[in-house]
Amino acid sequence: MATTATARAGIKQSVGKSRASVGDMQTFVWSGLDKRGVKIKGEQVSKNAGLVKAELRRQGINPQMVKAKPKPLFGAAGSSIKARDISIFSRQLATMMTAGVPMVQGFEIVAGGQNNPRMKNMLVDIKTEIEGGAALNEALGKYPVQFDELFRNLVKAGESAGVLDTVLDTVATYKENIEAIKGKIKKAMFYPAMVFAVAIIVSCILLIFVIPQFETVFKGFGSDLPAFTQMLVNLSKFMVANGFYILVGIIAFFVGITMFYKRSSKFAHLVDRALLRLPVVGNILRQSAMARFARTLGVTFRAGVPLVEALDSVSGATGSIVYNEAVKRIREDVAVGHQLQLAIRQTNLFPNMVVQMVSIGEESGALDAMLFKVAEFYEQEVNNAVDALSSLLEPFIMVVIGVIVGSMVIGMYLPIFKLASVVG
Repeated sequence: MATTATARAGIKQSVGKSRASVGDMQTFVWSGLDKRGVKIKGEQVSKNAGLVKAELRRQGINPQMVKAKPKPLFGAAGSSIKARDISIFSRQLATMMTAGVPMVQGFEIVAGGQNNPRMKNMLVDIKTEIEGGAALNEALGKYPVQFDELFRNLVKAGESAGVLDTVLDTVATYKENIEAIKGKIKKAMFYPAMVFAVAIIVSCILLIFVIPQFETVFKGFGSDLPAFTQMLVNLSKFMVANGFYILVGIIAFFVGITMFYKRSSKFAHLVDRALLRLPVVGNILRQSAMARFARTLGVTFRAGVPLVEALDSVSGATGSIVYNEAVKRIREDVAVGHQLQLAIRQTNLFPNMVVQMVSIGEESGALDAMLFKVAEFYEQEVNNAVDALSSLLEPFIMVVIGVIVGSMVIGMYLPIFKLASVVG
């Protein structure tokens, strides 16, 4: 018994040292000669140069140069890890596991192909955790930002059922679809916002730099300026005198709104509900939330996650505070024994089509398949709505910009027209 306890203690100590050494891992570049005398080079993540040389000799390579890879001057830590990176990683690991490659070796291969140092270090760290005896979902738990609760729950279900490769492939497809929806929403919001921003910048340039030049010319006319031109001149003087304070005030306003939105749940709920009530954009946001709800719940349910636990993960994946709270209420109703379709109906946020599809899925035992059909329908609706919104906004935005800039140009030339009529 004492020997067994000592062995266990030794294993724990070894694992602890292994995990502690992850922070010392770094990337080395090397060059050497293979058995044919051909010069080859590459990169390898290791604790020190001596271990790299030993590994190269084990592979039949005579190392000639091994040194730490220099860090770039800018962005030495690497770019941030994006959802697309996690999606690609999931697909690659799933492909290798399906082909029979052991998980640890799969992590080595994927990490070796990374250009982002942060992503590479994260994968090496996770690999070390797995080598130390941790399950994959436990190792991923060290990085909750990159691998959220939904991802970890799916991986845990896949490990329990012995279908981890299938689950990882499903997660990759899920993330690709969700990111596609997010991209559509950003496109719908970004284009008009940027055009209006350009219009405001052009207007400010005219008011601050161009109109004062015209004013000096107007003073020589010796007559009163037209009312509209005088208004523009006064606005120009105000902008020149207070432009800096206006800019600071605008920045402070948006920063304050953003911070208040993050810290006040009531204010965030109010803003989210107001956005959902907008004529065209609100419809896109509602359809996006329903598509994400259906796809996320379908993926988790198909992976074998119990419905109540699946709804826990789904609540944070809808992208809407209003729908987030609705899913939490659905979870509470399901937890006390209500049918899913009845719980969804009680929220008054989902259309009858969604309720009926879920009801059919529950009765037929094919809930995941019905949820995927709902997700596909609303994803297509989002695509169509965004395309229609873009087509609708383009002429409207051009008219608005034309009115803003054109009015200023006309206001500047009104005195000239007036002078010409007097001379005539």
